[in-house]
Amino acid sequence: MEKEEQLFRKRILELAEISFQRDVPIHTDFLNLNEQTIFYSLVRELPDLQVQLTGGYDLAERKVVCFLPSYTETILDMPISCIQIKPVNVRFAEELTHRDYLGAIMNLGIERSKIGDIVMDDTACHVICMADMADYVAEQLHLVKHTTIHCLVCPVFELNMQPKFETISGSIASERLDNLLSLAYHLSRTQAVSYIEGERTFVNGKMIHSNSHQLHNGDIVSVRGQGKFIYRGIQNQTKKGRLFVTLDQYC
Repeated sequence: MEKEEQLFRKRILELAEISFQRDVPIHTDFLNLNEQTIFYSLVRELPDLQVQLTGGYDLAERKVVCFLPSYTETILDMPISCIQIKPVNVRFAEELTHRDYLGAIMNLGIERSKIGDIVMDDTACHVICMADMADYVAEQLHLVKHTTIHCLVCPVFELNMQPKFETISGSIASERLDNLLSLAYHLSRTQAVSYIEGERTFVNGKMIHSNSHQLHNGDIVSVRGQGKFIYRGIQNQTKKGRLFVTLDQYC
């Protein structure tokens, strides 16, 4: 086990113990998928307390772990906020990408763990971030590349973010993970296996090491370097026994 992972595991257990002993709410910063996998591996070692993960919306990838006190089963004080970013003048705005927005925020000296998902639609970019950083980012961020922008901080419960999807259909031999990766990303089986064995594939936030892992309807699959999709299950079966399946791939 690498030293960085050991320190992360120790920190999670310390936060959980403090929350339990003092009976107070405590939360982490945003965890990436690999850190969430480590967290799930620690669940049996945690004290007897309620835990919730939140990323601001249902399909969020980066999430905050919230340890709850005994007197509540829900998060009372949401530790995250949203910054809505829009060009001041849409007519002269550049075509900005997820990478452009993240880069501009990181240039303010913000740690990556303070920033959650960045979701873009046709009119604005929504940046999920730790609540104690939201005002600072909104006040200091004026440009993304060469585009002058305006920032507005809003509570995450006001969000109605609906990511865009492209539906992909095809036939596979079985619902094995490697088969679905091949279909989703137009990979050979060897390439699909390399993403799994290379510890780059996550299902519902947990790292998967087995090529033969069986997917189920509604599973969210994320492959580092390729993207993310929701498996929608079997639609029908061919006479030769192949399964006709669909999935929704994030655009």
